[in-house]
Amino acid sequence: MLSLQEISDRLEIQDLMVRYSHAVDTQQWDLLDDIFTADAHIDYTAMGGPSGDLAATKKFLAEVMPNFLAFQHLVSNSAISVDGDTATARTMCHNPMMVPGGDGRDQLMLCGLWYLDTFTRVDGRWWIQRRVEEKSYMFVAAPNQPPVASNWSKKAR
Repeated sequence: MLSLQEISDRLEIQDLMVRYSHAVDTQQWDLLDDIFTADAHIDYTAMGGPSGDLAATKKFLAEVMPNFLAFQHLVSNSAISVDGDTATARTMCHNPMMVPGGDGRDQLMLCGLWYLDTFTRVDGRWWIQRRVEEKSYMFVAAPNQPPVASNWSKKAR
């Protein structure tokens, strides 16, 4: 049975991962300063991004995310292991993103990945110290098609 401390640790770590998603989805890059340690290493290379420190990551996100028309980071199924003031987790992320199509029609890009995180507790608070993305899939759907007129209503009369 989990102790109250273990339950608290897991909930605080899950909240940290949700706060990351909200910071990115609302493009509030400075909120990442309250999520990652000052010396954090963040590796987005599996999904085509860079690997680097927090400042480089914030710069990358600020440059890239406005190019998408819409996006959401949905995190779940975390496998969290806590060992004192350190923890690791493997968390699923589903990230649908709308991209402008070359012909003016929007396209849906679906990204599936896992976050492989290392956490540290400093002064009673959990932080992400290392984040590495592991790719599962990336799929770009066909552009949105204009509605097709149906003859069904005429046939039903």
